[in-house]
Amino acid sequence: MNHSIVSEAQAPLRIEYKTCPEAAMVTDHAHTSSDDNADPFHAIVAPMPGCGVEIPVGVHSRVGGLHDAPTPGDILCAALAACQDSSIRMVANLMGIELENLAVTVEADVDVRGTLMVDKDVPVGFQAMRCEVQLRAKAGTDSQLLQQLSVIAEQCCVVQQTMKNPPKVNTTFKLTDS
Repeated sequence: MNHSIVSEAQAPLRIEYKTCPEAAMVTDHAHTSSDDNADPFHAIVAPMPGCGVEIPVGVHSRVGGLHDAPTPGDILCAALAACQDSSIRMVANLMGIELENLAVTVEADVDVRGTLMVDKDVPVGFQAMRCEVQLRAKAGTDSQLLQQLSVIAEQCCVVQQTMKNPPKVNTTFKLTDS
């Protein structure tokens, strides 16, 4: 593979961002809603409102929910898997590496005693996450090139780097009564 569609797509952007750094700032969005505000166990999240994709969200059975839909933790794992997958695919394309197979699996462990406030010493949040990449490149691909791919793709994965170096999160509650 000599032609890099990623390089072709990114070349004008690289030039633009060097001359106009503020153009590189992107803001992603998600929005929740509910069909039944009396149901504490279900909601709908639209990642990128207006795109026509809505994901039903449920609550894990270990915190009292029905676990009949992806939980926010599942969606976080999906975000990391999707970002790692796309980072690998794009970097491989830039490097001229032909992928024959790529699968990314993410698992995350949480002790729910923290979120249920059962034990104040247990933190709320995931204590460990594992990201496994199964990759097969075209036969004869240099193993050092594949090692470079893994390092660069991990460095370019926005979700993984965000989780390793979390930004400050500000929450604003706009409280109203009927």
